[in-house]
Amino acid sequence: MRFARFVHPGGMSFGVVEGEAGAPVSALTVAEIDKIPFEEIRYTGKRWALPDVRLLAPIFSSKVVCVGRNYADHAAELGNEVPKEPLIFLKPSTSVIGPNDAIRLPPQSRQVEHEAELAVVIGIGPGPARRLDRAAASKVIFGYTCANDVTARDLQKADVQFTRAKGFDSFCPLGPWIVTGLDVSDLEVRCEVSDEVRQIGRTKDMVFDVATLVSYVSHVMTLLPGDVILTGTPAGVGPLTAGDTVTVRVEGIGDLTNPVTALD
Repeated sequence: MRFARFVHPGGMSFGVVEGEAGAPVSALTVAEIDKIPFEEIRYTGKRWALPDVRLLAPIFSSKVVCVGRNYADHAAELGNEVPKEPLIFLKPSTSVIGPNDAIRLPPQSRQVEHEAELAVVIGIGPGPARRLDRAAASKVIFGYTCANDVTARDLQKADVQFTRAKGFDSFCPLGPWIVTGLDVSDLEVRCEVSDEVRQIGRTKDMVFDVATLVSYVSHVMTLLPGDVILTGTPAGVGPLTAGDTVTVRVEGIGDLTNPVTALD
């Protein structure tokens, strides 16, 4: 199923996106549900054509946990070695934006770059999501969405640690929706900037797979429903400039598109 969070004339709701996979947005509808999607799904009976609503980031997150250098080719292009265990860092919840929201370039940086990624959304498991083995980690995964780990590369190099470079408002686009029941062992991850293909990778090339990442993070911090884990980016990261349009596409999920603007 595909779960979206959206604004409609009556307010904000969660809903199920209906229509064939790969169909144009104009052919899709969204059916409102009465609660967050982690619980039993009950439809309210209200539906809208997808073009008549505004999609938001598909979930509220207490934290966004990111994984660095999880594709060997990306580690190499930045002159880094592949880590022996997952390299994790955090993005603040205030960095999250949804589809078609603007990525705003901060004046502190002269080198903001895109990073297309598969994102994991944590759901409700049989118990607290802490210190999980790989099997238990798989059971707390609710679904998957697209992410763009926008990065001020010059600040990342200057600071050494990642907080400022990764944490600006608007630096974590998520969407367009959450897909459940998806086999993510070998999916294409692609990024296009103003119709130029910048990144093409496959999830089978991740150094650490999804279950390993969720397990590893859970041994550091408790994962709550709605938390998001970004699984790393393939090679091909590059600059974003004001006026660009950047699209992250993950096979089986859809397109996450955002314009790029200068911060006023």
